[in-house]
Amino acid sequence: MTAILRRLLAILVMPVVALVALIPAPKSWFYQNRRPTRLGRVVNRAWSWMAGGGLTPGTWPGEPRIGTIALETKGRRSGVARTTVVTWVERDGERYLVSMLGDISDWVRNARASGGEAAIRHGGRQPVRLEEVPVEHRAPILQAYLKRTAMSTSEHLGLKPDAPLEEFERIAARHPVFRIVVL
Repeated sequence: MTAILRRLLAILVMPVVALVALIPAPKSWFYQNRRPTRLGRVVNRAWSWMAGGGLTPGTWPGEPRIGTIALETKGRRSGVARTTVVTWVERDGERYLVSMLGDISDWVRNARASGGEAAIRHGGRQPVRLEEVPVEHRAPILQAYLKRTAMSTSEHLGLKPDAPLEEFERIAARHPVFRIVVL
């Protein structure tokens, strides 16, 4: 598919995906039992395609800095490349990925099984290593992440964005955080 055709398709698809993802719909439409529903998988695939193709902004406006990328990991059982859309957050000049769903996220399990070997896609493909952040260092990163993604993640984290750091320390063990190291 040519670049012009991809961009044109994205111009048509992005508003629909954004509307579906951002309408004040019950979260149960997208996730149940900490797993994506059928609609959630469709929306995630569409966002993943747009982010991987570089059709979403590289960085979203505001502080702390965040961005949407497609994360490619090797399937822990199949060995086949698996892609999912994720949002990185920047803290102290480093970029991190947070699992809002916790240890059960497939991308977390795949990253751990591959020793952190992964790739990020946003217009191109960049090999990376994901280094898991120790539990005792996760709270400020979780707080920064929730500050920017509260609309879609506060229900999963169980906190409000203005919660004190102590509350984030309480949930840190349940939400893996990975530092992105570009190779």
